[in-house]
Amino acid sequence: MNYSEIPSPSFVLDEDLLVRNLQLIRRIQDEAGIKIIPAFKGFAMWSAFPLIRKYLKGAAASSLNEARLCFEEMKAFAFTYSPVYSDDEFDELLKYSGHIVFNSVNQYKKYYKRTLRAGRHISCGIRVNPEFSDVKTDLYNPGAAGSRLGVGSAEFPDELPEGIEGIHFHVLCESDSYSLEKVLSHLEKKFGKHLHEVKWVNMGGGHLMTREGYDHKHLTGLLTNFRKKYKVEVILEPGSAVAWNTGVLVSTVRDIVEHKGIKTAILDVSFTAHMPDTLEMPYRPAIEGAKEPDKNSKYLYRLGGISCLAGDFMEAYDFGHELKSGDKVIFNDMMHYTMVKTTMFNGVKHPAIAIWSGDNKLKLVRDFNYEDFKSRLS
Repeated sequence: MNYSEIPSPSFVLDEDLLVRNLQLIRRIQDEAGIKIIPAFKGFAMWSAFPLIRKYLKGAAASSLNEARLCFEEMKAFAFTYSPVYSDDEFDELLKYSGHIVFNSVNQYKKYYKRTLRAGRHISCGIRVNPEFSDVKTDLYNPGAAGSRLGVGSAEFPDELPEGIEGIHFHVLCESDSYSLEKVLSHLEKKFGKHLHEVKWVNMGGGHLMTREGYDHKHLTGLLTNFRKKYKVEVILEPGSAVAWNTGVLVSTVRDIVEHKGIKTAILDVSFTAHMPDTLEMPYRPAIEGAKEPDKNSKYLYRLGGISCLAGDFMEAYDFGHELKSGDKVIFNDMMHYTMVKTTMFNGVKHPAIAIWSGDNKLKLVRDFNYEDFKSRLS
């Protein structure tokens, strides 16, 4: 990318990098004989959907809005799951959904018969909790004790409920195929009887197959064997893998302030508003040309956000040179999960959304203004 051509601040998707990921994902899909669909909770940049549709069909949705977006922009019925459905939305949700997954037996009993009145077949499933996950961060571990997500083995009915055609689980987070292998072992121990009774198994997200070093051969073998053993359709719905390392957030230093020997470069972006995942996970985003400090570091700068929140900052990076007002600061890997969580907190300017095309041209997809901020309020 030519950063001098890109307005600041902007989220910029690199089209070539997205295609690279999509080609890999489709190859895994074809080799394993399964279906892979993107999950909108991780990446919902619908201006990129025409490109994604060339490689993957459909999407995973967790709300009425996401299901409608899938129907309108992915041109397919959504694979829909929500921790709870609303009476006043459910019938409309069915208009956009091909699959409906219930989070509990109570939700199944309440809504299943309404799926039969949809005017076309809706394939229904139930989410289960395999009661195992090697995800270390509790915030991202749906398999933890007391989890509200999915039915545990002790609570699951002895007989598969009428009309349930599939089983869904999701207990991984940016994990590898060996983590999936461990989960499947627990799933078979807890729910093996029912795996022989269903038509499909959705293994959820968290499969970071586009990360460098991922063992694709192990994954395809694992999925192929499972599919053949139980004679089921296998579905994966990764949230991060599609857009992993496909774009950046371009920002600019607007001022340098110093207090008690700590220098802070104040940017035209906000961590709390534009990169909230860096604070809630937490994780430190990679920055082009910067590294983690060591004892020899001379050019240390804490990065400050533009909002008034005191905690809107990242601890110091080593930039290797003096920063000054007007310098660009480029945050890498900002496409997945970051953009979908942005807010307009404090009324700060929301970064533009852009695509750097395969022929090295900038396409400005969306710029935000006062009306965008005002329309979110009442």
